[in-house]
Amino acid sequence: MAGEILVRSVEENEKSVLRQLMELYAYDFSEFNGEDVNQYGFYGYRFLDHYWTESGRFPFFILVDNTLAGFILVSDHCYVLNEANSHSIAEFFIMRKYRKARIGSKAASLIFKRFTGYWEVLVHPENHAANQFWREVIGEFTAENYRATEVTKDGWTGTGYLFSTKQCGKD
Repeated sequence: MAGEILVRSVEENEKSVLRQLMELYAYDFSEFNGEDVNQYGFYGYRFLDHYWTESGRFPFFILVDNTLAGFILVSDHCYVLNEANSHSIAEFFIMRKYRKARIGSKAASLIFKRFTGYWEVLVHPENHAANQFWREVIGEFTAENYRATEVTKDGWTGTGYLFSTKQCGKD
């Protein structure tokens, strides 16, 4: 199923498309965070507009053979890392049809290569599939040169995967 995988910036005029994909993501994620839709039937994402109004936020579509397959939101705001040139995966979503085809792995690697430096990826404690995914992806990308640590933020405790592209020869 995996064809040509591309990660490209989301233009501001494509915000509504990203918003729709974020609703699918929020629906999937509600299994872990218990969120409900609002009175209009939407989950919403309070930081969406910030990706075009604040520096240090970068929205990307993931495409397979020019078809939308998901998105990645990258941010320079980190909860654990304080080093200059630090980045985090704020949100990451692969549509179900494209899961288990290594599309997410390839897309994550493309992003890690695009933003060299320090990285943190925080994972919800109940999202066991995501924990396994990130352990494997980051482990492969860094040749197991990463650190997993417990992180407490915004009322939850989860796992933080920390690494540097410099330490794994990806700079």
